[in-house]
Amino acid sequence: MLDIRLIREQPDQVKAGLASLGADPALVDQLLSLDEDRRRTEGEVSEMRARRNSGSKEIGKARDNEQREAMKSEMRALGDEISAGEARLKQAEADQQTLLLDIPNLPLAGVPVGADDRENIVVRNVGEPRVFDFTPKPHWELGAALGILDIERGTKISGSRFYVLKGAGAALQRALIAFMLDLHVRKHGYTEIYPPAVVKEQCLVGTGNLPKFGDNLYRDIEDDLWLIPTAEVPVTNLHREEILDGAQLPIKYVAYSPCFRREQMSAGRDVRGIKRGHQFDKVEMVKFVTPETSEAELAALVDNAEDVCRELGLAHRVIQMCTGDLSFVAAVKYDVELWAPACGDNGGEWLEVSSCSCFTDYQARRAGIRYRPAPGVKPEFVHTLNGSGLALPRTLIGVIENYQNEDGSITVPEPLRGYMGGMEKIG
Repeated sequence: MLDIRLIREQPDQVKAGLASLGADPALVDQLLSLDEDRRRTEGEVSEMRARRNSGSKEIGKARDNEQREAMKSEMRALGDEISAGEARLKQAEADQQTLLLDIPNLPLAGVPVGADDRENIVVRNVGEPRVFDFTPKPHWELGAALGILDIERGTKISGSRFYVLKGAGAALQRALIAFMLDLHVRKHGYTEIYPPAVVKEQCLVGTGNLPKFGDNLYRDIEDDLWLIPTAEVPVTNLHREEILDGAQLPIKYVAYSPCFRREQMSAGRDVRGIKRGHQFDKVEMVKFVTPETSEAELAALVDNAEDVCRELGLAHRVIQMCTGDLSFVAAVKYDVELWAPACGDNGGEWLEVSSCSCFTDYQARRAGIRYRPAPGVKPEFVHTLNGSGLALPRTLIGVIENYQNEDGSITVPEPLRGYMGGMEKIG
């Protein structure tokens, strides 16, 4: 969440930032009103406590019994006022915290201002999309014909937006996961994490998924646990309420996990194939860094995500999100999109396989993650970053559609063959 001191000291700047996101600048005035009420109530309670302490001492000095009883009666009444004041203070603090959690992060200077994704900026294109001498087929046709993808049975088992991978299809996805984990660990220096797929509510509050996006999450009400929408949630919360040693930063984690999203906000979108499902796999990169290095660390994060595309020989591009297309928690965000030649409504389309974001100290404030720059120095909030490295099944789609052959077979990319027992072709 935002620093309340920033909102007090620079309200106009915060309002301008919210306006560029399409958020309501009036939230600032509401928050400042709540903050003023809380501080006033806090002062009143502190003053009454001081009077009670002073009065208690005076009672001990009083020699007249009648006077002493009168003073005790006055202190009891004051105690009731204090209890009422403390209740008001607790409510004021809760109201302020609730509103703070509902205010998005502010964009960094340099983020392009725009209303929606139509004003995002293409930063670079890498590689040339494959040119076919036959009409390429979409992944749902190829997968069904090869017996490696069964959408109908997935729907029969679990409903719409579920699917089943079979045989070489399941092996290809497993190979992609292992390949990406090894690449990020061995080449890029990340530490692998295998996190739980269910988390406590405060973990989702820490990463900014709650309270705002609860309708998009799956929940186990009996145990009050939530299925994770991404490994970012449990991995970021590894260091919740901790003070890290500044000498150990940056800390870089990579994790594979299943992900679960109700996708209510995307109803009617990407209904064909497996581009958007309620359950999917993803390899996620998470970083804890110092504020002065976060810009460089974000650039490295994007490059790490792109490296998967480069190794697999997949044409891709990098997009910078404008203010109107930033996520709730991101201060700056870049998407990596790979080219899928056949799954769009009119042929090929770009598929987002990674969103790489810097959250500045927004998540760290919510989750209480700090670091000590040097021994004896006051702790500061870290900056957190995350990005997919990469997300499935869209990377799987990219491989299936780009490596298809005219006879309907799929050539296995060379980096994946060792993970598939030397298999060179799915046919």
